[in-house]
Amino acid sequence: NRMKTEKSDTERREQTIHALRLCYDPEIPLNIYDLGLIYDIDVDDPDRISIRMTLTSPHCPAAEILPRQVKKAVAAMTGVKEVAVTLVWDPPWSINRMSEEARLELGWL
Repeated sequence: NRMKTEKSDTERREQTIHALRLCYDPEIPLNIYDLGLIYDIDVDDPDRISIRMTLTSPHCPAAEILPRQVKKAVAAMTGVKEVAVTLVWDPPWSINRMSEEARLELGWL
C-alpha cells in the first residue's frame, strides 16, 4: 500500500531528525540538524536510511567524529539495519543554512 509506505517514510524521517538533533557540533553549541549540516535524509526503506551531510568547514576538527556520531545515532533507532552517511562539500555550508531559531539562539540574527 503506497499511502501506508509514504506515511511510514514520513514517520521514519521525523524519527531520524529527532536522532540527529541529539548530535552536537563540538565547536558551536547547537545540534547538527538545526545548524544546517544535514542536506538530505532519504528513507530508502524503513530499515535503510541515507544521509548527506556537510561540516562547517573542510578543516573542521570533527570531520572524523561527526559522521560516525550521526551513523551511530540513526542506527540506534528501532528497526534500522543500515545507515549510509555521505560527507559532501557542495554546496558549502553557510550561516544561511541554519534555522532561524538557531541563529537567534546564537545571537547571529
